[in-house]
Amino acid sequence: MSAGFLNELISFLDGLPEPRIVMDVDYRIIAANAAYIREFGEERTVAGRTCYEVSHRFSVPCDQAGESCPLKQSQETGEPQRVLHLHHTPRGEEHVAVETTPIRDADGEIVCFVETMRIVRQASGRAAAQGLVGRSPAFVGMLEKILRVANSNASVLLLGETGTGKELVARALHEASSREEGPFVAVDCAGMTETLFESELFGYEKGAFTGATHRKIGLVEAAAGGTLFLDEIGELPLVLQIKLLRLLETGTYRRVGGLDWLPADFRLVAATHRNLRAMVQDESFRRDLYFRINTFPIHMPALHERVGDIPLLANSLLERVDRKPGRKFTAEALAWMSGRRYTGNIREMRNLIERATLLADGEMIDLTHLTALSDDLPGPADAGDDAFRESGLIDLDTLERRYLAWARQRSGVALPELARQLGVSQRTLYRKLRGGASSELGISDDIGI
Repeated sequence: MSAGFLNELISFLDGLPEPRIVMDVDYRIIAANAAYIREFGEERTVAGRTCYEVSHRFSVPCDQAGESCPLKQSQETGEPQRVLHLHHTPRGEEHVAVETTPIRDADGEIVCFVETMRIVRQASGRAAAQGLVGRSPAFVGMLEKILRVANSNASVLLLGETGTGKELVARALHEASSREEGPFVAVDCAGMTETLFESELFGYEKGAFTGATHRKIGLVEAAAGGTLFLDEIGELPLVLQIKLLRLLETGTYRRVGGLDWLPADFRLVAATHRNLRAMVQDESFRRDLYFRINTFPIHMPALHERVGDIPLLANSLLERVDRKPGRKFTAEALAWMSGRRYTGNIREMRNLIERATLLADGEMIDLTHLTALSDDLPGPADAGDDAFRESGLIDLDTLERRYLAWARQRSGVALPELARQLGVSQRTLYRKLRGGASSELGISDDIGI
């Protein structure tokens, strides 16, 4: 690639608002545009370094470190490739949407690649996905879908167990969309009666019924220009499903007691923990409404589907709920939380951690603080009994780590006695607790002999 061609390319890229870098076929960064330097704080030091070292602190390319590599994929296909990665930034690690495009010479040969990076933000500059913590494949796959659909008007249906953070994802969708300056209006559909549904969603005119002493603006009108989030939509009775379908199909509504049809202007995000497909089959949920709201379904992974994220989530939740900033979990505490089964998912974990912070007086949150009130909590493996079990095949290292966390919590004995019961030396048990926690969970070595 000639110096003249590179200079022209960089001059062109400097005029673009998104951060971009130019790379050769060996993953080495040739140059970066002005937007990249402003965003990521890399000045003269970035040229000559590899993209995987700068963005991930890896010593090998992404595809050799267990990540998808857009440059490798672009080399193989000759086409632009998009992925979602965790990048190191001056603000810490952030999820970045990456698109790698091959650049060809006059003969059609690929001579370099341009990588475009986009951190989805609100107008305020805050990351739109702030509060969404994780790096597991299930979590990243969910976040990729959020970023793909966010900047459209397509209806989104969030599906998953209770406590998986559906409203947080709905807010992220809103904040990453072109409607982010508009309102975000959440509606809990559980327990809605016909009268309450109409008056809450559509509002009412003065004198529409006894007690209606003034006109009331409904939530549909309040969401104009923004996002309407219908939580637990599977709880709506059939008669209300018909009214909702009419609103979505016609894009109009009428206040209770009113005569005029008013235009609706909102982006719909709905959520449920129920199996709507099964409800459609047994005719407890309307088929036409199901297909109307199910334009873009997103599965919300439960904690047991993203066990590797539990330490990250635990530390993030601790920062949010602890009255004493700066405290940490011990290795045993994190190992126990990672081996535990959460029927209430993130909501249950948050309650567990907040309870532990109230019981702890020192600088560390230990296993005893998490289990002190365990009489009203389900066991780590199953709510029905205290047997150790797994729902599917897992690798042996993970199995051993979870079993040790279960055995430590269940036995209630000191570590030397637990080592004797397990038939291993104290040193071996300490090493396994230390190694399992630090290698997979990313925590400090604070178990002493």
